[in-house]
Amino acid sequence: MMNKTSPSADFDPDFVYETNTTVEGLAERLKSSGPVLILTHAKPDGDALGTSLALHRGLGQLGVSSTVLLAGPIDANLLTLVGEGDRVHRLEEEGLPDEEPGLVAVVDTGAWTQVEPFAEWLRIRHGKVVGIDHHAGGDEVASERVVDVTCAAATQVLVPILDAMGVDIAADGIADPLFAGMATDTGWFRFSSAGPAVYRLAARLLEAGADKDALYARIEQNSSLRRVAMQGRALSSLELLHDGQIALMRLGPEDFVDTGARPENLAGIVNMPMEIGSVRASMLLVEFEAGATKISFRSKPALDDQLMVDVNQLAGRFGGGGHVHAAGARLEKPSAEAGEDLQREIDAFLAE
Repeated sequence: MMNKTSPSADFDPDFVYETNTTVEGLAERLKSSGPVLILTHAKPDGDALGTSLALHRGLGQLGVSSTVLLAGPIDANLLTLVGEGDRVHRLEEEGLPDEEPGLVAVVDTGAWTQVEPFAEWLRIRHGKVVGIDHHAGGDEVASERVVDVTCAAATQVLVPILDAMGVDIAADGIADPLFAGMATDTGWFRFSSAGPAVYRLAARLLEAGADKDALYARIEQNSSLRRVAMQGRALSSLELLHDGQIALMRLGPEDFVDTGARPENLAGIVNMPMEIGSVRASMLLVEFEAGATKISFRSKPALDDQLMVDVNQLAGRFGGGGHVHAAGARLEKPSAEAGEDLQREIDAFLAE
C-alpha cells in the first residue's frame, strides 16, 4: 500500500511512506551500529512498549548496547512489562541522552506528529534513524524503514528482523513483550486484524515461553478504582447517533479532578460501547487539558450489510489517523466545540 505523507513532512513532497530497505539490511544495521536508542510514539501503548522492549532485549542478547526512551503518560499496567534489567528511561525525568547514539530506532510510528517530543532532535540525525512500523501513513522520520501494513502490530513486523539478526526469541524474556504488543493491538485477538498469520505467530510465541495468562492478568485485569470511575463517567455521557450506529462519549477536566485519574487510566474505554449490538463505531472525546481535546475512534469490521466506518479516514479529517478500525486525532479546542465538529464530519462522512 502506498500512502502520501502528511502535511507535517518537510522533505520531498512526493515522498511515499513505504519500506525502502530489506529486513536483512535493517537487521545488519541494527547489529553493527550500536549503541542504539529506541524511541516510539508519545503516550506509548502496548504495541509500542512491547516492540521497544523486544528489540532492546534482542540487541542485548547479541551484546549490542541499547536504551529505550519513552515520552508522555503510559498505563501503569503496561509498565509491568519492564524488567529490572531493562534500560528504560522517561524523557520527562532524564531528558534526551547526552551520549550520541550510533543508531536511532523509531518503532510503531513514522509520523512527526507522534514523535513531537523528539522531533527537533531526530531531524538533525535523519541519516542514522531507522523505522519499524505497521501503519499505513507516515513521514520521512527514518532514513531507512521496514513498513508492513499487512501486520496487525509492530511486534509482528519486528519478529522477522529479530530472526534475521539471529536473536533467539525463546530466551531473555523476549517472547512476552512480543506477545503483549500483538495481543493488545488486536484486542486480545478479537479484532479483524487478527488473521491466520497473527495466530501462527501467537502460537510460536507461546511455544517460546510467552505467559499469556500472566500477561492478561497484569495488563487487562489490574484496573485501579480511578479507571473504573472514569469508565462510569464516560458511559454516563454516552450518546447514540444515526439510529444507534454511532456512539459518542466525553470526558472533561472536571472528571480528572473529581476522580484523580490521569490520561494513562483511559486505555480501552472507547471500546465499551462496542458491546451494544447496533453500534458500528465508537468515539471518545477527552479534554485532558483546557482547550485541547483528543478523539479516539474505534469501529467494527464489516458484517453482512451493516455499516462499516473507516475511522482512519474519519480521523484524517482532523489531521489524525491510524487504522481502519482504530485511530485518533487531537484538536486544539474545547471538547464542546470538538464534539460539534465531530458530529458535522460524521454526518458528512456517512452521507458520502
